[in-house]
Amino acid sequence: MTTVGKILVLFIMAFSLILSAVSSVVFTTSKNWKVATEAEKKKVNDLTTKLRDAEAKTAAAQKDLDTEKINYDAQAKQLNDRIAAVEQQNQLAQQQITTANGQVATAQQNAKTALEEAEANRKETLQLRELKSAVEAQAAEFKLHNAEQNDKIREMERALEAATKNNTDLRERVAKYSTLLRSSGLPDDITQVKGLESPPPVVGEVTRVDATNRKLEASIGSNDGLVAGHELNLLRTSPRPEYLGRVKVLSVDPNQSVLQVIGNTYQGKKIQEGDIVSSTIKPRL
Repeated sequence: MTTVGKILVLFIMAFSLILSAVSSVVFTTSKNWKVATEAEKKKVNDLTTKLRDAEAKTAAAQKDLDTEKINYDAQAKQLNDRIAAVEQQNQLAQQQITTANGQVATAQQNAKTALEEAEANRKETLQLRELKSAVEAQAAEFKLHNAEQNDKIREMERALEAATKNNTDLRERVAKYSTLLRSSGLPDDITQVKGLESPPPVVGEVTRVDATNRKLEASIGSNDGLVAGHELNLLRTSPRPEYLGRVKVLSVDPNQSVLQVIGNTYQGKKIQEGDIVSSTIKPRL
């Protein structure tokens, strides 16, 4: 039995006691018992009707209370489910926030790295621009220098063309001079032509004489300044100084030379090893 039911029972019992007391008083004091009884019955009926109405209302109230309790339990369950769902959503949102914070930190680090790279790229771009300007200036200078070199090359080509032409002319002239020299009995070798000049101051010994007594070898050569064509005096110093004639250099090595007697020796004397060839010792005839 619910609390409301208990209250109603107590109320009914109290009401019954009161009614009994009132009835007793009425019965003892009333002269018209029938009227009084009828009146009391009517009151009892009224009270019974009211009690029934009250019980009906109590039952309806209990029913409404049970309905409200069921509704409350259902709403409480819905609210608890919604709270659990909200808590789950909050937990998921918190995880998403944590993930987002990590992503934000990563994005910030990436942005910082990107800014550093952009700054490095900007500096590198400035350096490249400066280098490009320097290279362009150098290229312009190189073009100017190249143009100057091309002008010089063209001038040199013209000079080479003129030199080639002059060289051809000189070759033709040298060929003519060589032919003229050979036809005159003179050598066309420039080293031999130098032999026509005065020989350097030299003194050497005859180291070998051929069987014809016309050619001989001496101990002086190109290291001493001799060239083919030089003419030297041929002398003898022992047992007494005497002049033997003139010799002409035919060929030279660094330390020796081959000479030929010009004409005949003085008084037909034979040349001997140890005789002297010299450009500085003059003959005494």
